[in-house]
Amino acid sequence: MISTTTTARTSFDPPQPPRALPSGTWRMLANRGATRKLPKGLDAWWDAIIGRVQAIVPRRAWHLRRAHRVVALQKRFANVSDRRLRRRAEHLRYAFRLGREKPAHVQLAFALIREVIERELGLQLHTVQVAAGLAMEAGCIAELATGEGKTLAATLPATLAGWRGRGCHVLTVNDYLAQRDAHDMAKVYQFCGLCVAHIEGPMPPSDRRHAYAADVTYCTNKEVAADFLRDRLTLGSLRGLPSALLGKIAGDAHRGLDGLVMRGLQCAIVDEADSVLIDEAVTPLIISGSSPNAEQVQAFERAAILAAELEPRHDFRVDRRFQEVTLTPAGRARLVRMIEGLDEGIWAGARRREELVRQALTARELYLQDKQYVVHDGRIVIVDEFTGRLMPDRTWRDGLHQAIEAKENLQIQPMKGTLARISFQRFFRLYRKLAGMTGTVVEDRQEIWRIYHCPVVPIPTHRPVIRRHLPDRLLATAEVKWAAIVEEICRVHEQGRPILIGTRSVRASEHLSALLTELGLEHQVLNATRHAEEAQIVAAAGQPGRITVATNMAGRGTDIKPGRGVPEQGGVHVIATERHEAGRIDRQLYGRTSRQGDPGTAGAYLSLEDELFVRYAPKWVRWCLTVCAANKRSTLGPGSRKLVDYVQHCAQRRARAQRNSVLKADDWLEENLGFAGREM
Repeated sequence: MISTTTTARTSFDPPQPPRALPSGTWRMLANRGATRKLPKGLDAWWDAIIGRVQAIVPRRAWHLRRAHRVVALQKRFANVSDRRLRRRAEHLRYAFRLGREKPAHVQLAFALIREVIERELGLQLHTVQVAAGLAMEAGCIAELATGEGKTLAATLPATLAGWRGRGCHVLTVNDYLAQRDAHDMAKVYQFCGLCVAHIEGPMPPSDRRHAYAADVTYCTNKEVAADFLRDRLTLGSLRGLPSALLGKIAGDAHRGLDGLVMRGLQCAIVDEADSVLIDEAVTPLIISGSSPNAEQVQAFERAAILAAELEPRHDFRVDRRFQEVTLTPAGRARLVRMIEGLDEGIWAGARRREELVRQALTARELYLQDKQYVVHDGRIVIVDEFTGRLMPDRTWRDGLHQAIEAKENLQIQPMKGTLARISFQRFFRLYRKLAGMTGTVVEDRQEIWRIYHCPVVPIPTHRPVIRRHLPDRLLATAEVKWAAIVEEICRVHEQGRPILIGTRSVRASEHLSALLTELGLEHQVLNATRHAEEAQIVAAAGQPGRITVATNMAGRGTDIKPGRGVPEQGGVHVIATERHEAGRIDRQLYGRTSRQGDPGTAGAYLSLEDELFVRYAPKWVRWCLTVCAANKRSTLGPGSRKLVDYVQHCAQRRARAQRNSVLKADDWLEENLGFAGREM
């Protein structure tokens, strides 16, 4: 929903004399490239100590005390008419717009907004939701359990940010949630004198400009970062405020500015902050341009043919732990013999031809259809490893995407040249104020502090969690594991309870679907190839007897409400078919059930052939786990569970190292390629 009074000037308007630049544009140009430098050496050591001290500061108790005061203050507005309440909101808005607000104003504003939500939406914010809102207003990441109402809690700090007049971006995980939340919360914002809008993929630049001009804008991290880079390309040689001032003096003040869609990066409230700020942090966002090269396309096709003739172990080795493929001396010699007569052009150099063949082998051995990607409408579409969603606008770099297209015998798209790039880690550090909310982030509080300087505040649940965790089962092979999972599904289904099964890939979800179909069990599948009806499938997953198979965290942000009679039967049963690299992702899956004090059960089935153990488990750990899995019905005891936790710790440590390497690359680019533009 877009409700803004901003008017756009058309190309048919007569020329106007130079006018003042919009304040948002001035601020954006003045702050361009003002990225907070990460500390190094002794400064980094001291900053880490501060982070540990920040972790033990009793913020939760403090925000809860303030939340109780907010609830008490709301009584002032209980008998106030809508007209007088709007007038009071207008007075508060002026105070925030002028920067004269005090802590008492924040609490009073939260009490007023809480009353507005109750009148306009018929919902009453719990004290813990108010505490989460206060934590975000203070620039923290609030850990609020799944199902506690994070969307409503975000309206509190977002309204205050909108009152300050510089815009607020509320970042969600997909376009559907951005549109839904903007629509559902519109009445609250409008009552408080604000306009709200949302950004989605197919929007033209004019609509994007209007949406960003709104007081509160709902969007995804990918869309806002892409618009940021496009604006930087639009600016061209206009590198900052001094250039704009010189252009104004020269009578060309708006050169390069009319095409901008954003008005700066002032405030961001990130939903599912762990996914956006941690899991996707290593993903660089790249704006690229076409650079057709027929010889290059033919080289990828030839490399795929050559790779198909090489034999594993003899000609090449695959290291699945580090996701690398290396050619053996025998493989290099065989490659030389295979290209006799082709040693011209790109195949003349040993290094170039070996790199092409290694890329083709990587595509064949390590990137599998329905796991890392799907084939949709004759092209490769990447599947997000953490959410299970399709990412049609993304491609792999350095020729890997073309190598996979060649493997699948698809039309090979030429490689594209990079016009601008930025990592999400660096992009979010450009915001003047950053806050967020998620259900699981406390495990990574030190990393959040080091990169974004945002303290993490765990907020208690409104009602006690009574979910019962069943012991994990470790089985020797994937075949035995799937048989045990199907048996468990049949047992729970006979009780009439709904079941949610989480898988890590499209291939795994389709395999389980085929097993259930053989037994005649009706079920719903939610994966990257069936994402259109995501919210509807997840919302209905709590109905009696319903079986839902979902990849990873698909449906994140949509409540699973137990149907009639389900709590009396024991609630929703969640089955994890694998452990993830990060334990908090497992917690997110388990958190899909047993919300607001509802009963439920959750458990995991593991096998030694799972990716977690194949890639990250040391040999001595695999040997110990093999002994544990010898019993077909083996459940993990305290010792074996610690071994699994250790493997997860190894995976998380490697992921953190990868994110650190991205940070170092960002710093290197900024220091050594500053002439190319600080954000690119």
